[in-house]
Amino acid sequence: MSMPELISVHDFTIEIGDIPICLRTESGEFARLLEDRYGEFVTQDASQPATAPPAMELEVELLPESGIGNDEKGLGIDAEENVSVRLRANRWVMERGDFRAEWDPECRRGWVRQTANPYAIDSVLRILHSLMLVRTGGFLVHAASAVRNGRAFLFAGESGAGKTTLSRLAPAGVTILTDEISYVKPAAQNFSGTHSQAYEAIGTPFAGELARIGRKTRAPLAGLFILSQGAENRIEPLSESEAAWELFRHVLFFARDDELVQSVFQNILDFVARVAVRRLVFTPSASVWELIV
Repeated sequence: MSMPELISVHDFTIEIGDIPICLRTESGEFARLLEDRYGEFVTQDASQPATAPPAMELEVELLPESGIGNDEKGLGIDAEENVSVRLRANRWVMERGDFRAEWDPECRRGWVRQTANPYAIDSVLRILHSLMLVRTGGFLVHAASAVRNGRAFLFAGESGAGKTTLSRLAPAGVTILTDEISYVKPAAQNFSGTHSQAYEAIGTPFAGELARIGRKTRAPLAGLFILSQGAENRIEPLSESEAAWELFRHVLFFARDDELVQSVFQNILDFVARVAVRRLVFTPSASVWELIV
C-alpha cells in the first residue's frame, strides 16, 4: 500500500508597524514570490526561531483566475473602491474580485482564497491593518512619507498629485518610508524620551509608482503636507476643519461599521489638533525640499 503524499506547508511572517502576521501556503513558488516582494518586512520563516508570536495567522489558498468570481473590476492594485468589508457572526469578511477572506479577531486566525496576483494579499494586509489601527488611534493614509533629520513628514494626495515625484526628488540623506501608503500611529513615547511629537510614521512595503518597497523604520511625525502642483513652491496654512476634511479624503478605511467609522473620524480630529497640517504647492524640482524642514 502506497504512503499518502505529504504536502509541504510554507509559512513566514510579515511584520508592519509592530504587527506580525503569519502567512501559510502550500505553494512554495508563491511563498518565495512574497518573501522577495516584502523584503525586510519578512521577519521569519519556518527555518528560523520565532521572535514574537504573530498577531494573527492566515491560511492562503491559491485558486485559478476563474475560481473567485466574475467581478473583473476588482482586479488590480487601484481597485480598492470595489472591496467589501463587513462584520458577520463576529468574523470580518473581506471580498474583492480577486480574493475572499475571513478573519476572526478573537482567535486571531483567518483564511484567504485568492488568485496568485500578489496585489490581492497586499489589499488583505491593508484591510487588516486598518481594522487594527483604528482601535489604537492610528490609520493608513494614501500618502508618501519620508524621514529627514530624524523627523518624518507625510505627503498626501490623489493619484497624480505628486507623491512619487516628491519621493524621486528627495535629496541624499532622506529615507523614503513609502511612496504610496503611510502608516501612522500615536507614539507611546518620543524617541528622545520626551513627548514633543504625538505620532510616529512607520515604513510600509506598499509600493506605488516607484515600484520599490519602503524601509522598515520609523520616526516621530513632524507634519503632514497636502500636495498641490503649481507654478512655484510655497506652503499654505490650513485651518483644523480644512485639515480634517483633507485628511479624511485620504485615509484608507474599508469596513462598513458605524462604530469604527466614528472612531476613524475621531482619530482624524485628534490628529489635526496635534500635528501641523499644511498645503504644499510645488513644481517638479528638487528645490521644493528646501521648504521641508
